[in-house]
Amino acid sequence: MTQTDALSEEFFAARERDLAERLKPRRFDHVLSVSDTAAALAEAYGADVRKARLAGLLHDWDKEHSDDEIRQRARDLGVDVDPLVLETMPRLLHGPTAAAALGREFPCIPADVLQAIERHTAAATGMSDLDMIVYVADAIEPKRAFGGLDELRSAAGKVPLEELFLMTFEHILLTLVKRRKRLHPATVEVWNHYVARLRTAAGEKGAA
Repeated sequence: MTQTDALSEEFFAARERDLAERLKPRRFDHVLSVSDTAAALAEAYGADVRKARLAGLLHDWDKEHSDDEIRQRARDLGVDVDPLVLETMPRLLHGPTAAAALGREFPCIPADVLQAIERHTAAATGMSDLDMIVYVADAIEPKRAFGGLDELRSAAGKVPLEELFLMTFEHILLTLVKRRKRLHPATVEVWNHYVARLRTAAGEKGAA
């Protein structure tokens, strides 16, 4: 099976059937909505719609595992994760484990799709357009009922993709801080990286 096959309607429909069995109904509705939102963002920002749609569908492939199950799954798959995340933030492991598991089971899935799945939980420096699209889609899909999302939804397609990603990352970061939740060890690095990039870009525009 080739990468073209992995981006086919047949492959998408088969994985959708898999997810209907793997996920609870509410989570299943969420992944379908993320898939649609990711496809719309990809179209707006000139990215590969088929890849975005597939990554959005598969991003929560491992979401239903318990904390102990996902820790063991990470160990079994040989996923390289920070020990602090493994022990204290197991809910963030489902992106990396899903990418590893799907890559083994379906080698035809493009590497950039797997990377977007891996990075949707904690982000990273050097995010690709596809990475940012799936990260944002996961946060702003219409079934999300959290406060503060209307501004992000209104900005989608109107501001540059990297700006939209940073706005989304900031929203999630502030929400975690307000709820006194633990932060991924790389959070500050990711924040500083993209703030610096946007400031540099703004400076270049001002100098032009």
